[in-house]
Amino acid sequence: MKPLALLTAPLLFAASTVAAQYHEPGAMSPPGGQGSSNVQVMSHVPLERVFTVGDIEIEQELSRPYAYVPRLDGTTHSAGMNIISLKDPTRAKSIYYWRIEQPELHQGIGALQNKYFKVKNRYYDAQSFQFSAGSPDNDLGAVILDVTSLPDTAGIKDAGRVRAPETPGGFHNIYNYKHSDGRVLMFATVSAPRANVYDMEKFLGGDPGQGLVGSVPVPSPGTAGGMRGYHDFYVGYDPATHQDKFYGAGAGGYYVYDVTNTSAPKLLVSVTGVAGITGGHTFTPTPDGRYAVAETEYQYAPLRIFDLKPALDGQVQTISRPIGAWISDWTTNPHNHEVRWPYVFVSAYEEGLQVFNMMDPSNPYTVGFYDTYDGPHRMGRAPSGDPEQRWNDRTYPIIPASEVVNGAFGVDVRNADGLIVISDLATGFWAFKMDGFDGWNGRQWGVPNISSAQDWDNGPEGAAKPVRVSGLHGNP
Repeated sequence: MKPLALLTAPLLFAASTVAAQYHEPGAMSPPGGQGSSNVQVMSHVPLERVFTVGDIEIEQELSRPYAYVPRLDGTTHSAGMNIISLKDPTRAKSIYYWRIEQPELHQGIGALQNKYFKVKNRYYDAQSFQFSAGSPDNDLGAVILDVTSLPDTAGIKDAGRVRAPETPGGFHNIYNYKHSDGRVLMFATVSAPRANVYDMEKFLGGDPGQGLVGSVPVPSPGTAGGMRGYHDFYVGYDPATHQDKFYGAGAGGYYVYDVTNTSAPKLLVSVTGVAGITGGHTFTPTPDGRYAVAETEYQYAPLRIFDLKPALDGQVQTISRPIGAWISDWTTNPHNHEVRWPYVFVSAYEEGLQVFNMMDPSNPYTVGFYDTYDGPHRMGRAPSGDPEQRWNDRTYPIIPASEVVNGAFGVDVRNADGLIVISDLATGFWAFKMDGFDGWNGRQWGVPNISSAQDWDNGPEGAAKPVRVSGLHGNP
């Protein structure tokens, strides 16, 4: 494996030049060094108290310029979500704040992640929740809000609540997906070695089973540090094999399943036994499914890049070595990410927004950045040296990354115009544009037009086979 890419490779992005980040590892940005010259801040919306900002989701249609920001932490009475209007991306503003009723009684993580979806010409936001034992709604997984009326916030309605009483503790993460058979599905983590799968049209129709239509097991439950299930996942269509594929990160590592038949998922690839990885956090494939970017949650851990082809071709059953890796500052921990081949957009905690190019997956290199946090190093949720951390009047066990868990938490990209949004634990909501990135369609890069963005009207069959484009190339 080649050495980690630390801004040493030449820049091959648009006509811009990205200056190297010469400050010492973990240090605050020097004057004028908060961002690269090719990344422009469009808007910034502070969202008050630190450690109450969760992940982020942006609607993909330009006619619906809205982003959704979950709000963490029951004891600050903040558990819920903000809706951000991007009608004018240079003047973004919060237009709605929804909170769980009786927030003062709810303890736990609160609202961590949300994903929007569309069913029968109506738009919905699914907001995941996790409340601890002894709190109301300990079995609540997600609140489904009908947001069709936006920008009229008075018309927002509670369309139903997904509960999982057999696995109390809620849904840590969710992923909404337009299946190739036309169904709108929600994949959800639960406190068990599996992910639940819900048919959202059935759920909205009042199905007594909550729309539960299947589950995806974890092949190696109970390994790494007590982790039993999945942390999160990605689901995408493979036009070459005509399969719907689930990419799960959790106990033991990372797994790829064929979920074309949601009642009988088939394990295709295991990425386990990897040095430095005992449990997976996030697992995102390239549009053709050959490569995958993987995160594991601890300080100093880079994002690793795996070539899944040997396992997909049946040459091996398990992948155990990455072919490349990337990190912007070796003393921190890159977090969530979005792949828009050949670029990967990263919410890198203390390092803010980072963008790298993985055209050569064995040698990725940074092409843009902006430090949304720009605060002191290791000022996260755990005071250095303390055996326990006190966070908002509660005691939590320390996790390996806790001291650097501050700053950019979530990231999303709007394919239509290339708008990049970040949610930051400390500083709130941000919107950016990057020079030369004015939108994304995989066909322009010779790869399938597949990403986390869903075509709710037409489904994934619209993602044609790769088209070769003169002067460009797809995956090596």
